[in-house]
Amino acid sequence: MTVRRPHGFTLIEVMVALAITAIALMAGLQATGALTRNATRQSDVLLAQLCADNALAQLRLLRQLPAIGDTAQTCTQAGQAFALEIHVRPTPNPLFRRVDAQVFAEGYPVLRISTIQGR
Repeated sequence: MTVRRPHGFTLIEVMVALAITAIALMAGLQATGALTRNATRQSDVLLAQLCADNALAQLRLLRQLPAIGDTAQTCTQAGQAFALEIHVRPTPNPLFRRVDAQVFAEGYPVLRISTIQGR
């Protein structure tokens, strides 16, 4: 008499296959989440760059040496509000000033640009 082996998969084989599939799907989900966060971060940095560049351009267009001190203002780009802080500091040469523009989104720093501005 021949012994017939049952066709199909055992419960253990099915559970191992499901576990492997679940691990692969979780890895894919984490990678997708990381890509989404990175794209959002890049968008925030680009919009913050526009805010900082606009503020520094305004100072250059005044055609005078900026006053030493700190100022804060808001900047809206693409419907998103950013807090912008401008810090003007003296340099060893009295004809130049160091200007730092720092941009914040929801209280967190996004970007900082520094430049030197003269008369």
